[in-house]
Amino acid sequence: MIQIYHNPRCGKSRNCLAFIVETGQEFEVIKYLEETLSFQELASIIKKLNCKPINLVRVKEKIWIDNYKDKSLTDDEIIQAMVDNPILIERPIVIKGEKAIIGRVIDEVSEFI
Repeated sequence: MIQIYHNPRCGKSRNCLAFIVETGQEFEVIKYLEETLSFQELASIIKKLNCKPINLVRVKEKIWIDNYKDKSLTDDEIIQAMVDNPILIERPIVIKGEKAIIGRVIDEVSEFI
């Protein structure tokens, strides 16, 4: 089953969800701003994305700029910053099995699922 970590206020996330609905595949929507992720859950997603935690951070968000931008943070500290401030998590995240992508480009989501 496909999982999508979704922010309904984000146009890219809404477009990705609409695309997934159109495929007719079974899916689960996780509204990560409401159902906050634990450190372990987010670390697992990052592993599935096969990226560094910083690659999942929305570095243009005011919270990041004001509180983290100029600091030298470990991967664990970056993950904790996203757990504490879920708005910092890039969206949408699409998971299928043990793999995941950031689903901002529909063509990439199409190839992925």
